[in-house]
Amino acid sequence: MKAAFRWFSRLADMIAAGLLAAIFVTFLLQIATRYLPKVITHFDLDYFPALTAIRPLGWSLELIGILWVWVIFFSCAFVVREQDHVKFDIIYLWVSRKTRTIFTIVSAAAIVAGMIYALLPTLDYIDWMKIRKTATVRNPITGGKIPMRTIFSVYGGFMIVVAVRYAWLAIDTFCHGPPKTELELAVEADAPKAKQ
Repeated sequence: MKAAFRWFSRLADMIAAGLLAAIFVTFLLQIATRYLPKVITHFDLDYFPALTAIRPLGWSLELIGILWVWVIFFSCAFVVREQDHVKFDIIYLWVSRKTRTIFTIVSAAAIVAGMIYALLPTLDYIDWMKIRKTATVRNPITGGKIPMRTIFSVYGGFMIVVAVRYAWLAIDTFCHGPPKTELELAVEADAPKAKQ
């Protein structure tokens, strides 16, 4: 089971990295097509017909926005670990382990309840967005504009995954106690070094 989770984690990392790479390449393409005509004109390179045909790509800005939405919600659902989230844990670290267990179960249950409560209205709104389509980005296979429902469907998936993750955290905390703090994890990481 751990091998499957490790494989899925690597796959999620690769997908997120691919989305970020696509954003970066699109951003560079946007810059090149915006400023290259000015450079060509400035340096009198008009004798290259291929260079004079370059025009700014209007779709690049919208594509970057779409990819950014997917990077954020996909990564928060599948890549970012619980201990990587920013936390205000002064009180949490101050209380006993038993109280931490209660805090973790209550907060995880609240997140699960909030996600479940908001899921149906959110999915309904995402479905309603099928009437709106992208302004400039087109599906490379069909050539048609992409419905906003397709773009924002990642948020529905994000809500489901977060609810499942926090339900699992609540169950795991109930059975095995609260997750280790950053200090406990750091001490464990340094323990093998201290033995050497």
